[in-house]
Amino acid sequence: MKKLVNSNQMKKIDSYSIETIGIPSLVLMENAANQVVTTMQKNITKEDIILVICGSGNNGGDGLAIARILLNLGYQVDVFFAGKEASMTEETHKQMTIIENLDMVIWNAIDEINFANYTILVDALVGIGLSEKLTDAYKQIVEKMNHHEGSIYAVDMPTGISADDGKIMGIAVKADYTITFGHHKIGQVLFPGSDYCGKLIVSDIGFPPVAMDSIHSKYYSYDKKDLEKLPKRKAYSNKGTFGRVLVIAGSENMSGAAYLSAKAAFRTGAGFVEILTTESNRSIIQTQIPEAVLTTYNPEQLNEEKEKIKKSVQQADTVVIGPGIGVSKESHQLLDLVTLYVEPPVVYDADAINLISEYYNTFPLLRNNTCSRLNEFSNTLPPYSIITPHLKELARLMDKDVRELQDNLLDTADRCANDSKLIYAIKDARTIVTHKDDRYINHSGNSGMATAGTGDVLTGIIAGLLAQGLEPFEAAKMAVYIHGLAGDYAASQKNEYSLIATDIIEALGEVMK
Repeated sequence: MKKLVNSNQMKKIDSYSIETIGIPSLVLMENAANQVVTTMQKNITKEDIILVICGSGNNGGDGLAIARILLNLGYQVDVFFAGKEASMTEETHKQMTIIENLDMVIWNAIDEINFANYTILVDALVGIGLSEKLTDAYKQIVEKMNHHEGSIYAVDMPTGISADDGKIMGIAVKADYTITFGHHKIGQVLFPGSDYCGKLIVSDIGFPPVAMDSIHSKYYSYDKKDLEKLPKRKAYSNKGTFGRVLVIAGSENMSGAAYLSAKAAFRTGAGFVEILTTESNRSIIQTQIPEAVLTTYNPEQLNEEKEKIKKSVQQADTVVIGPGIGVSKESHQLLDLVTLYVEPPVVYDADAINLISEYYNTFPLLRNNTCSRLNEFSNTLPPYSIITPHLKELARLMDKDVRELQDNLLDTADRCANDSKLIYAIKDARTIVTHKDDRYINHSGNSGMATAGTGDVLTGIIAGLLAQGLEPFEAAKMAVYIHGLAGDYAASQKNEYSLIATDIIEALGEVMK
């Protein structure tokens, strides 16, 4: 697990290390500079000509120390001090004195510099402390840097990116490498900030673990060590040991979503998968996935089919409803029946979410409410169910504009979790899984997964993990992470242009070894 921090939390970790533990600030600065230089040395040569661009704060102090270490190692390096002498921190002032004593070239005006003379730039202008848009002077510097043809190394954070949410503060440096210190910053994981970081390296500069314990961050991501949380497979077992999934999906002559969700549940380890779909899909489903038990219904005779549906729902360890069922009055009635009968946690996906949004005032479980739409939705569905909306579906449910949700993704996650017993997997380029006070931000996956059917695959993975006994919140987080890992593996075998949903299913075996 990787904790994610915002700028204020990182400053508290820094202050705790210095003031409470007693680590001198200049020691941390020296460690940071050495880590940046170590990273740079893997890619640069003594033929490179390096310009280190520094501001007045401690990020600029890091940059001055980097320049000095590079010089001592025999590299060709100059400094551009873009800050104000009167605004220097104590540490940065000390680093500047050392630089001056070494008679290094120090530029003070952008008009004096020909950026084309340098092959490498180091961005040490601002770091994580940016809270407002860049000044015109800094904008001009960033523009020059972005037009530069060589590599750019950002110190802690590319200038112009908010460490808190990844937003661009007017303009931002497009780095090739970002060396950040101590912990991942939220703005380095969320887009667009993630794109501006280039290759992100998290370096240990000596913050003691107790410093991290001094703050509370509700944001985190997973890494491959977290795959140990997958359900263990018992040697003495049968198909019932690993759970029964019911996938309620598909509509007339639309079988693809049901197939993808069911197969993903099998590939994730579910022992038994039943598909409940319309009679028109019988022959194709039986051909596509013979391993699944098939139960069909006539959508025009749902009153007569109640007992059959009830039996399927009540036999299941977990239920998926929504992929490809459409938003007709028949699918509306089906959703109503299932929600009334179901007991285990449910995965509500796709058209199930759209149905509740469209028929909100006529949905028996939700009408005649006094609460807001979102809160009442949260409080009337089976507790600990998992809702998997992409932003457009969530916008319909919340009766908001998509752009508003997209521009305030962290706030959106907070609103979904507020007083809710449900788990929301808010699907975006960085999916956020939210429940109560926890926010999991997923970092696996790639652009090739932006294709039809991948959401159906995720739904099946969640259901497969639920059926095997993972707690709902853990199942949702782990499923999102595995889904992205499988997408990354599939893209490495093919490419991001050619990826399709079934490639992700086939890659599950590799990432879950």
